[in-house]
Amino acid sequence: MKYYIGIDLGGTKVRVAKVNEEGKIVEEYSDFSHGLEGPRELILNTIISLIDKIDNVKGCEGIGIAVPGPVDVYNMVMPMAVNLVGFKDYPFAKIIEEKYQIPVYLDNDANMAGLAEAVLGAGKGKPIVYYLTHSTGIGGALIINGKVVSGQMGYAGEIANIIVKDNCKKINENLNAGAVEAESSGTALARKASELYGETTSTKTLFENARKGNLKAQALIDEAAKNMGRLLATIGQIVDPHIFVIGGGVSKDSDLYWPKMIETYHELFNGIKPALVTKAELKEPGVLGAAMLVKERGNV
Repeated sequence: MKYYIGIDLGGTKVRVAKVNEEGKIVEEYSDFSHGLEGPRELILNTIISLIDKIDNVKGCEGIGIAVPGPVDVYNMVMPMAVNLVGFKDYPFAKIIEEKYQIPVYLDNDANMAGLAEAVLGAGKGKPIVYYLTHSTGIGGALIINGKVVSGQMGYAGEIANIIVKDNCKKINENLNAGAVEAESSGTALARKASELYGETTSTKTLFENARKGNLKAQALIDEAAKNMGRLLATIGQIVDPHIFVIGGGVSKDSDLYWPKMIETYHELFNGIKPALVTKAELKEPGVLGAAMLVKERGNV
């Protein structure tokens, strides 16, 4: 049996797991990552301390690391690091590789979640899988025949900035006016709900109000759903996947917005057959995808 080490490195937490070739976690450890505070040496030392807990590290086929943000997969660095202090262009993957003398691979966390769902979860057996995370932000990943498409600088599949609505105000300096993340993410829904009610309101409260029959809350959710449908139609027109797999916190309330989202997708998609749209299945897709990255990139 072959084994792989997967690391899911976030701004708050880091998880390290030993995974077998069937995608089963056999060991797992976690800690606070200190990613938002730094310094980078503390973050790196935390990662190494967790790897050291794994039994027979050097007997594993390699280490895969999922990180928040785009990745230059050729040089194994992050050209931009928002949630990991000091990690811009920091060669930490190479440092870990030199320490343990086994291959180390790096990629974006949405890509890794998508890879896990494509090879182990809801998209298993489908040739072309498009994964979306609908949460605080909106991310995406394209997986073709079990391989992640990353692009030259790691931006392939990054769909947050796709414009889905005209005549909008620019909300975030990093996002286009009318970008799907600015209009339909969990953050956007909370912002719009707060504007609707004249006081700070969470996305959770917005959905709760809709369930109670509040028409204004449902109208706001319907608008976001239409924007998501436009996003699916745009992706579908370019990629024509076999399946869309959607995860993330907002998708937990899928019954309140998926029907409108899918209806809009089908209306706008100019193709013979729209893709199946289904929910993500895996509980820990980041760390599993990172482990499967070793299998994919190393062909082991």
